[in-house]
Amino acid sequence: MAAAEREGRRMRGLLAVVLALGLGIGATACGGDDGKDDGVRRARAADLPFAHPGVLVSKKQLDRVRAHVAARQEPWFKAYEQMRASKYAASDYTAKPYAVVACPPDLRPGQGCVEEREDALAAYTHALLYNITGDRAHAAKAVQIMDAWSRVLTRHTEANAGLQTAWAATSWARAAEAVRYTYDGWTDGELLRFERMLRNAYLPQVRDGSAESNGNWDLVMADATIGLAVFLDDHESFERAVHHFRTRVPAYFYLRSDGPLPVPPEGSGITTKAQLQKYWFGQKTFADGLSQETCRNFKHASYSLAATAHIAETAWHQGVDLYDETKDRLKAALEFHSRYQRGAAVPGWLCGGRVQRDMGPDTEVALNHLRGRLGLDLPQTQRLTAELRPEGTDDLFVAWETLTHAENT
Repeated sequence: MAAAEREGRRMRGLLAVVLALGLGIGATACGGDDGKDDGVRRARAADLPFAHPGVLVSKKQLDRVRAHVAARQEPWFKAYEQMRASKYAASDYTAKPYAVVACPPDLRPGQGCVEEREDALAAYTHALLYNITGDRAHAAKAVQIMDAWSRVLTRHTEANAGLQTAWAATSWARAAEAVRYTYDGWTDGELLRFERMLRNAYLPQVRDGSAESNGNWDLVMADATIGLAVFLDDHESFERAVHHFRTRVPAYFYLRSDGPLPVPPEGSGITTKAQLQKYWFGQKTFADGLSQETCRNFKHASYSLAATAHIAETAWHQGVDLYDETKDRLKAALEFHSRYQRGAAVPGWLCGGRVQRDMGPDTEVALNHLRGRLGLDLPQTQRLTAELRPEGTDDLFVAWETLTHAENT
């Protein structure tokens, strides 16, 4: 996009803000009264422009990361070195696009599943490298990877299509956002082609969620939806993602205030006591912070902690405080899983006395807000995060969050 066009876009956005304020139209962020829309609380005024870059990482956060790395400050410099040494940062990284990405749920070989996720992560990695180093070759590489896929991809198939699409879309949206608003070498044709791919091959797969699936699916789908919505300036999809967050997070992480049983997932047929206990992998005793997949393994619970924080962080950058609505639940879930991940004895009532301790690099974003912005005490999460640093990538949809979010309020 040319500099003049970007400036025009920025001025139109500022004008929209002025007009919205003058008409008394406001977002509901941080506790405001947003009114109702078909019975669903609206997240923000549709007239207000999105803040860019604003998918997971803001411009101010990127600026702070650049300053930390330039000064060789820790933990950011070690995290930067980790990212720079990864395969995703290679200067000769070559995309491997597929026209159809087919990801079956069983042992049958997939087509393009790993390649798509890795290429999206590589685009995001080069977008971050460009913003940190100023080396335009990294921005050009990110655009090259994104353009390779947008020239080829048409659809996702097989039963894992929704999850696969969500994993890749989260990274595509972050990469595109971090490049589009900081780099002037992405041509209009390339940009429009990429936007078209996201609208046609990604957004329809993720925006409705998957109510009957395990909750990590639903949450990463909402993570993808909100990122795509901001990049595409799609207010309706943003509202969908926010509504999805507000209904699925309480149905995934338990608090005693929910009652004797967890909240049923909205839109699912999982409603009875027996159905809920089965859905929660046989768990019959519920405690603050327990997740729907804790007794499956901590890895999937950890995915959901990351996705929850990603959604709330992107909304935060857009003036919508989803953290405030879920801070007690998120804190309880982080502390619960961090405690057992760090080796605490597992009581007999929890998952039959056995848990699978395999959390990933998923704590930085939530810790940054709860401890850094709100000043809450999360001793178990703080210790676990220190042990995991630098938190790298899970090769799915989480990447370099010590670098981008450690103490980065």
